[in-house]
Amino acid sequence: MSLESITENVDEAVSGFFEPIAEWLGKIVFYAVPVGGTDLPLIVAWLVVAGLVFTGWFGFIQLRKFRLAIDVVRGKYDDKDSAGEVNHFQALTAAVSGTVGLGNIAGVAVAVSIGGAGATFWMILCGLLGMATKFVEVTLGVKYREVHADGTVSGGPMHYLPKGLAERFGKNGKTLGKVLAVLASIMILFFGLFGGNLFQVNQSYAQLVSVTGGEDGALGSSAGALFFGILVAALVGIVLLGGIRSIASVTSRLIPAMAGIYIAACLVVILVNVTAVPAAIGAIIDGAFNPEGVAGGVLGALIIGFQRAAFSNEAGLGSAPIAHSAVKTRHPASEGLVALLEPFIDTVVICTMTALTIVIANPASWGEARDGASIGGVTITSDAFETVLPWFPYVLTVAVLLFAISTVLTWGYYGLKAWTYLFGRSRTSETVFKSLYTLLAVSGSLLTLQTLIDLADAVLFSLAVVNIIGLYLLAPVVKRELNTFLEYVRTRKAGGTDEDRNDEPSKATV
Repeated sequence: MSLESITENVDEAVSGFFEPIAEWLGKIVFYAVPVGGTDLPLIVAWLVVAGLVFTGWFGFIQLRKFRLAIDVVRGKYDDKDSAGEVNHFQALTAAVSGTVGLGNIAGVAVAVSIGGAGATFWMILCGLLGMATKFVEVTLGVKYREVHADGTVSGGPMHYLPKGLAERFGKNGKTLGKVLAVLASIMILFFGLFGGNLFQVNQSYAQLVSVTGGEDGALGSSAGALFFGILVAALVGIVLLGGIRSIASVTSRLIPAMAGIYIAACLVVILVNVTAVPAAIGAIIDGAFNPEGVAGGVLGALIIGFQRAAFSNEAGLGSAPIAHSAVKTRHPASEGLVALLEPFIDTVVICTMTALTIVIANPASWGEARDGASIGGVTITSDAFETVLPWFPYVLTVAVLLFAISTVLTWGYYGLKAWTYLFGRSRTSETVFKSLYTLLAVSGSLLTLQTLIDLADAVLFSLAVVNIIGLYLLAPVVKRELNTFLEYVRTRKAGGTDEDRNDEPSKATV
């Protein structure tokens, strides 16, 4: 029996078993209600409302403290003697690597195809709101993290939900928090294995095949797929062995470089078509409030834009606090401020640059997609670049590969933290997870497992329900932490020293 027939049989068997579960959970998690001639997924509304609430609660912190967030990332308020494993910049790039990827390249193209150019405006707005949510969850992640005896750190919703709720509401809060923590761990682990790992490898392999001669090319065979999977798995396995320090070391170089190349390419397309920029911006603004050919009109464009942004930056899902919790700091709110830059980079900058490039270049494939043709998002984005840079699809392929690998690395870390919360931190436990994770990376190039990937998406977004309930209940804690850090900043600016602070490090040592 050939390798291809084996993988087809596995795909069919897995799909046959999980398809009913995926359909059932998908209907619940992505349940949509008709609004103004289109459908609004309630989970998207749940995420957007959280962004609105926290934006108001913290007085538009994403605007008022943006400059301070930049200063923290630059290391202006670093304390090298603080507990933690990585600096603010490394924590930010590690978390960004978990969100920046195919969604920014392909997902945006799909959004402007379905929702028109106006979807870009609503995408930006949702990204700005998500900055406030990210601030809240990451502050809690650092506040209630655990610093282990060997200096490593564990954080995330499985830590701040039980600890924070117990601290605020006593015994009942502790019980509720433990239940929510177990649910959060299971959801993060499941998505990490199939959405953050298998899907990324699968899609990056498909893009690589498309630019190397398709199925008849060097990598189009099952042997080529196996080689690619083993190569990715080896790279991922080596980096995972080094923990968050190794991951952060890689992502702190990889993400800025690839994001810089990608944005530079967008700017080239924009500058070559500079005379079309005013019309493109006008189309985005006009399309946001007066769209043509979009189901549901303004609401249709709004929903598509919000959905793309929510799916891209993961604000409120509880995943990013895991990476940010490893930061070296005594002030949880300092990393919360760093984290609010994440949706800005992911959605407001990179997603917007993609959308603007497509609108300005106006490739034929985008017009065909707008008319209902089934065209992949990566194809549309690639065609937009090709209008100016005929060779750029190859660079785009490299970008897709590196973004995908960085996402696999980060979700490997997230999955490991969820795994060890559920099964303990022993060397054997960690080895089992890392072995399972690398094996799935190999299978990612061979198997489609679309049903499992759909199920993973539903599981991840169900985490938002659990996580945001906790964020609402613990928001007063975040406000106290913010005031403490702002007082620390004022002391530093007034010429005080680190010894002048009267707050204790927010950590638990186990």
